[in-house]
Amino acid sequence: MRNTVAKQAILEILYKSETALSQTEVQQILPQGFCNRVTIYRVLDRLVKENLIHEITNIDGVVKYANCKKCNKNHSHQHLHFSCENCNTVTCIKSVEPQFDLPKEYEIKKINFMVSGICPSCSR
Repeated sequence: MRNTVAKQAILEILYKSETALSQTEVQQILPQGFCNRVTIYRVLDRLVKENLIHEITNIDGVVKYANCKKCNKNHSHQHLHFSCENCNTVTCIKSVEPQFDLPKEYEIKKINFMVSGICPSCSR
């Protein structure tokens, strides 16, 4: 897919962030008037399809997006996500990957494994 200025800017924001960001949070970080919310949604959707980022639905139903640091072509986004009840951040915990043993006729397409509590920053 083509590499637009908006795509590069949004990807850079997500790569620099230590936590997952919603479309609204990405829009707030971008310079005002850089691009509209529809463009941001389209870019985020394209980045998900290109496996450069992944989407997470938090406990409140808000979709957030996280970068894919240290990924290769065979990487997986099937890891634990931690949602802080205090600051509302969502963090990927890549050291925990849930495993499921489903019957053969079932095919897993997406896993959303979310745990909520208080993050280390808020517990200080």
